[in-house]
Amino acid sequence: MKTYFRLLSFARPIEKFAIPYVITTLFAIFFNTFLFTLLGPLMQALFLGKCDPTKAAEQKGSWDLLGRFNEYINGIIADDKILALKVICIIIVGTVFLANFFRYFSQRFMEDLRVHTLLNIRKTVFNNVMNLHVGYFNNERKGDIISKVASDVQVVQFTVTNTLQVVFKEPLQLLFFIGVLISISAKLTLFSLLVIPVSGFIISKIVKRLKQQATQSHESFAKMIGFLDESLSGIKIIKAFNSTERAKERFDSENKFYSFLNRKMARRQQLASPVSQTLGVLVVVFILLYGGTLILSGKGDLEAAEFVVYLATFSQVLQPVKALADSFSGIHSGIAAGERVLDLIDTEPALKNKIDAEVLPDFNNSLILKDVSFYYGEKQVLKNINIDIEKGKTVALVGPSGGGKSTLMDLIPRFHDPKSGTLKIDGHDYKDLTVESIRSQMGIVNQESFLFNDSIFNNIAFAKPDATEEEVIAAAKIANAHDFILNTENGYQTNVGDRGNKLSGGQKQRVCIARAVLANPPIMLLDEATSALDTESEKLVQEALNNLMKNRTSIVIAHRLSTIQHADKIVVIDKGEVVESGSHNELMNKNGLYRRLIDMQAFND
Repeated sequence: MKTYFRLLSFARPIEKFAIPYVITTLFAIFFNTFLFTLLGPLMQALFLGKCDPTKAAEQKGSWDLLGRFNEYINGIIADDKILALKVICIIIVGTVFLANFFRYFSQRFMEDLRVHTLLNIRKTVFNNVMNLHVGYFNNERKGDIISKVASDVQVVQFTVTNTLQVVFKEPLQLLFFIGVLISISAKLTLFSLLVIPVSGFIISKIVKRLKQQATQSHESFAKMIGFLDESLSGIKIIKAFNSTERAKERFDSENKFYSFLNRKMARRQQLASPVSQTLGVLVVVFILLYGGTLILSGKGDLEAAEFVVYLATFSQVLQPVKALADSFSGIHSGIAAGERVLDLIDTEPALKNKIDAEVLPDFNNSLILKDVSFYYGEKQVLKNINIDIEKGKTVALVGPSGGGKSTLMDLIPRFHDPKSGTLKIDGHDYKDLTVESIRSQMGIVNQESFLFNDSIFNNIAFAKPDATEEEVIAAAKIANAHDFILNTENGYQTNVGDRGNKLSGGQKQRVCIARAVLANPPIMLLDEATSALDTESEKLVQEALNNLMKNRTSIVIAHRLSTIQHADKIVVIDKGEVVESGSHNELMNKNGLYRRLIDMQAFND
């Protein structure tokens, strides 16, 4: 129940939808029930002649609603059967219209509530995902996150609305029908309604394992989405290594397991309805046999018209019972999906702004890392890092692969917090500043140039959505991108495709640089921005980077050491520690690791 009420909170303000729903549902149920009571007067007028409803009502008490209604009808139309038929038909048409009129608006308000709930849940889930720190996504399958945002949320919305119907509409409709039945024959009703608890007990046994199976089903679907995402992202690798069949088998295996679970769930869900309906029909047959015998033998106090109404009404009792059975089986699946969604919502971001965090207005002096250490789980990646980065200077981070350079670079825009030590910018501890104000001072160009499936113009303007065309073009020129953009099919409005796959590596990187230029931050972070490029592209991109770094504080991870020899400071990192620091000439004279790296690259070239 706790999970359900958490999910229901996303329907707020629920009274906006619930109050009109309750009112329209009450009217719909009333007119729907009243419709079946009209069968008695109709049968009386057509086939059975005039009865004495006053006498019948006196015999059965004030709760005999059908008798009271018959008395009223007979009082109006006297003995004219044709007039009786006309009046009853008019009332039937009016009742059917009103029942369906209110049913339509009842369903409309419930649909509005469903859509409103879906909107709020999906918005909350996505917002929380966007707030999570970068490290979270290194440990989670992207397919699982996508499944929760897309598929699980879809299941949850129906659970919320179906449950409201279960606890209000169907029981209320059931009570109205039972009220009519009791008003006709209390003794017969008490016996015949034994089918409801028996049916409920059997159905509860049938759907008992649905929640566990639903959880497995949602997790299996998430794996399939993950396989699909990986296969589409790595389609070139899959084909290059002739692994298409292996990818198919991997997906097919999970797909079969998912289908197997769904079949088992469907069989259980589909079993609930026939069981309740079969039990109900058996009771109807018994009522028909028992009541019909009493009427034909003249021993009972039921009249034929009343018995027809009783049978018709009891047959409708099965409908809310069936709806309750179907809803309960669906609720188990929804609660399982809801727990997965709430788990994602409840995941706390590892990085949060302090309540009294300050906003950093500008970068004026220096960025300092003091005694910084960092761990991935139990493994220490950085150990006691001390680096001073003065404004306007270029600092290069170099060293063997796996030494911790990229991890150190991720600490600077506060994608992670260090395990120990401090980062300070202009004397302010990072933890005393808002994350947003720190990142607003920085622009990033990564080794993997990521572009959105949009136009070149919008990709460049991503960091400054209100940028003019002149500003975008100026940024592209600085990034050596303007000329190739003009040669594309639609110029700046050319769509770059998924992840920018319509462009070459060098072109993508230059668009990324143009994006950073347009943002115009005082600090630039360049993580091996030319390492994956051919010689010609590297030259163009390096020129763009040199333009980008002018009059800015730059922190560079370099693949080719020849590109950072002009840096004001070169920091050599090995096995998570700073082993050397200084200018190019100073480090060459030390004959240390930097000198060996330079000699190795010169030899390889």
